[in-house]
Order: sequence, then C-alpha cells, then structure tokens
Amino acid sequence: MKLHNNTIRGVHTALEAIFEEGQYADKVIERTLKSNPKWGARDRSFIAETTYEMVRWWRLINYLSPSKGYWDLFGTYWLMQGNELPPWEEFEKLNPAKIKEKYESLSNPALLESIPDWLQDLGKEELGEKWDAEIHALNEEAEVVLRVNTLKISREKLRNRLAEDGIDTYMIKGYPDALILEKRQNVFRNSAFKEGLFEVQDASSQLVADALAVEPGMRVVDACAGAGGKSLHLAALMENKGKVISMDVEEWKLQQAKLRARRNGVTIFEPKLIEGTKTIKRLKESADRLLLDVPCSGLGVLRRNPDTKWKLSPESIEKVRQTQQEILQTYPSMLKSGGQMVYATCSILPSENEEQVKQFLQSEAGKDFELIEDKKVLAQESGFDGFYIARLQRK
Repeated sequence: MKLHNNTIRGVHTALEAIFEEGQYADKVIERTLKSNPKWGARDRSFIAETTYEMVRWWRLINYLSPSKGYWDLFGTYWLMQGNELPPWEEFEKLNPAKIKEKYESLSNPALLESIPDWLQDLGKEELGEKWDAEIHALNEEAEVVLRVNTLKISREKLRNRLAEDGIDTYMIKGYPDALILEKRQNVFRNSAFKEGLFEVQDASSQLVADALAVEPGMRVVDACAGAGGKSLHLAALMENKGKVISMDVEEWKLQQAKLRARRNGVTIFEPKLIEGTKTIKRLKESADRLLLDVPCSGLGVLRRNPDTKWKLSPESIEKVRQTQQEILQTYPSMLKSGGQMVYATCSILPSENEEQVKQFLQSEAGKDFELIEDKKVLAQESGFDGFYIARLQRK
C-alpha cells in the first residue's frame, strides 16, 4: 500500500490526543476523520485502522523503535506489519534488520503482547494457564457484528437488503439476531442503519439480554443502561410490549439512548436518571426482571478498545470492584419476589465476576437470592468479546 504524508499526520494527531491528552480512542478517531472532509474512504480506513493498531501495540512499538520520535514509531509499526518503507528522509534512521533482530530476541510475554507488566501478572494470577491464549486473542482485531432490530425486520431480510448495497454478511450459530460483516466498512452511513434496522453490537454482548429470559408485557429495569444498547435489545425481545426502564447516573448517556430508541421504533423505553439511593428505593420490588450490566475493567473488550489497557491500573480495577459490590448490595431490591436478574460484565477476571456473585449471595442483601446459572465467555473460545453473565432468582 502506498503511504501518504497527510494521512500519516492524521494518525499522528490522533495518537497525540490519545496518549498525551488521555482522550478515548473511539472519540478521537471520530473527530480526526471529521477534521478533513477531503479524505476518501480508503484514507479514512487507513487512519482509523492504523491508529487502533498502533494503540494496541504501543508498548512493543516503543520498545523496538530507535527513538520516541513519531516518524520512527510509525515506521517501526509499518515494518512490524511486514511492509516496506518508502525512501523518505523521515525514515532514514530506521534499520529493518535491527528491528527484526531485536523483536526475535524478545522473551518477555508482557512486551510481546504489548501490555503493562502488572496486567500480565494479574492475568496469570486470575486466569492461570488460560491467560496467555486469552490475551493473545484479545490482541486480534475485532469483527464488526450487527444486531438485527427484529421489531422492524428479520435477519434474512436485512442480510439481503445489505447485500444489495454491497455489504456482505454471514450468520453464526447460537446468536439468533447477529450478522457479521465479511469485511470492515462504515455501516453507519447506510440507509438501513438510519432507518433503525440494526445496531452495531458484539455477539457476546447480545447474549446478555437473551439471558434475562424476558417476555412481552413484563416490567424490566436495565439499571446500568449507559447508551441503551441492551435496553433496545430487551425491548425487541419483548416485542415492544411492557416497559423497559433504562437507568444510569449519566444523563447524557440516557439522552443518547432516547435517540436510539426513537430510531429503533421502541415505544416501551423509559429513561430514568439515578440521583441517589432514593431513586432505587422508589422502585423497590417493582421489576419482573433486572439487568445489572455493571461498570467493569473492560478487559474483555480490549480488541475494540485497545486504549483501555493503558488507562487501567491495579488501583482503578480495585475501585471498580468496590462499585460492582455496592451495586449488588443495593440495586437488587428493585426486583419482585420470584423475579430474575442478570449480573454481567465485559471483563474476564473472576474477581469481577463469579467472586462478586459469591460475595453477594453470602451477604445479608443476597440471602434471598439463588444462582440459576452463569456463563464465562472467553475470546479465545468464542472468537468474540470476553464476558461474564450470571442469572439469579429472588426466592
């Protein structure tokens, strides 16, 4: 592929915002691509994919590069991809043979997988022999998965509709509402998305709403709804009958969810801002089903959010564990007797998952609950994001 100076500078601008200003990669890339309307589809794809991959391999690139200068870092990354460098003066300090030799002499697994040393230690401690394969799988590029909005269209019809627009997809067993893109492309500009016929949602994430076993007419609370992706899925599974109360502590996320619900044709959606414990108490024993898709480390979704590993720390993970248990101690009071709830995370760490459920069940708040089933989804086994999903029932 031929390199162009202006697109490389676009990647540089994005990386500066991510690493020097601490901004989130997805927002940075979105803003960077909007900054130059002259960039075509190929340019935009190059900038987005190169930025994500350089973020993913940032530690390894810095180790192999002869300097911390941007052109050396980019050139090192380009050589790591098996490409040849053009004879530009910006790349004159780079010696491909030396970089290859340095890489081949590496034995530190944390460096090879481009993660912090503390994360390597934590992963080994919590996942044991499964860790090496899991972090390797989490370093692979994520596939683009669509969730069909069954309120408006069937999976087969959407697949045919997208194919007419040159977007080829395929189905996968065990994920009834999912379509996977044959090749990466921007689907948000497609008319089918604007009509609310699908959402972009990883296959593992789609398992969460399914696990709640909702039925039309139920009153369902999605207590950590964020921008509402799983609320929309729940509404579709309920055939737009009943009520989905989407709660969050961030009002802007609920506003986003409201817009998405309108596009999806969801009429049973009710946003509710959590303003403190009073909000939870007012809904005491009111829900047939309760979804706790709690804040987590996000280690299960490193493939699509590679900058997460550079923002995390042992202290931040401990803090999120405390938040998870606080939610478990408080929010289940919204569930009716005999009702069911799902506790879910996009983490692969047992300390955020089954150990949290065990602690809850052994506490005063959890004494009336029992675990029906739980599912640990690892990227190395599923090919999708890492998730944990536990279904519990109130006696």
